[in-house]
Amino acid sequence: MRQQFLIPSMVLCGLILSACEKETEEEKVEKTFQEVNVIDETNLNDVLLTAADPNEAVTYFQGAAAKNPGRIDLQRGLAISLSRAKRTTEAKAAWKKVTTMKGSGNVDRVEYADALVRSGDWNQAKTVLDGISPTYETFKRYRLEAVVADSQKDWNRADHFYETAVGLTTRPGSVMNNWGYSKLSRGDYEDAERLFAEAIRQDRTLFTAKNNLVLARAAQGNYAMPVVPMTQVERAMLLNTMGISAVKQGDVATAKNLFREAISTHPQHYEEAVRSLRALEEA
Repeated sequence: MRQQFLIPSMVLCGLILSACEKETEEEKVEKTFQEVNVIDETNLNDVLLTAADPNEAVTYFQGAAAKNPGRIDLQRGLAISLSRAKRTTEAKAAWKKVTTMKGSGNVDRVEYADALVRSGDWNQAKTVLDGISPTYETFKRYRLEAVVADSQKDWNRADHFYETAVGLTTRPGSVMNNWGYSKLSRGDYEDAERLFAEAIRQDRTLFTAKNNLVLARAAQGNYAMPVVPMTQVERAMLLNTMGISAVKQGDVATAKNLFREAISTHPQHYEEAVRSLRALEEA
């Protein structure tokens, strides 16, 4: 009789062990699927952050972050997407939230400062930048420090940060252009001209620097076209810029000649220069 009771007990134990093994296997499978989902989600996040339409990424990250409010990677993805979509006010709020979450770092505070600068909140941007460790040295951090110092007309500080930023990038053209514009706004036209020329040498496609260069030269009474790479359309536009500068300085005869040259240089009808010339001639 004891053997009869023993056999069912052994069978029962075997069934329990079998069930435990089955559950363990199911858990393993479930875990595998979860890992695959995380990998797929990570890939999707990366794709959306570089998608052609940033507003699509905004919609995705808004939904994902609402379902997982504690995940900083999703909130960060939303902030990046809003910045790319130029939705400045929303981006500022999103980056502020990221900086309050567990796992945030100096890079997030720099991005928050960038969003504040783009929204014109200069004082708050300075406060955020001042709170970043001085040992955190990146190009973007110092470029922002420079433009914030510019906004406060703290020229010595601005020059220091522009110079530091230039040394931290292999593509300093844009920051040289910003530095030159800072000099231009101070009335330091010679230094501004030098910086714009250097910016163009670094990036020959930087039309803003070319336009600023002729402004700096015109401010010194020099209306000769600078020797820099330019297309025919760009040449016409730069001549028009110099014409406008000449008008502002009261040199109407020179302005008329520059507008005429801009009109004849442009490969199509150049309405802006035509209107400016007509207004001078009628006046």
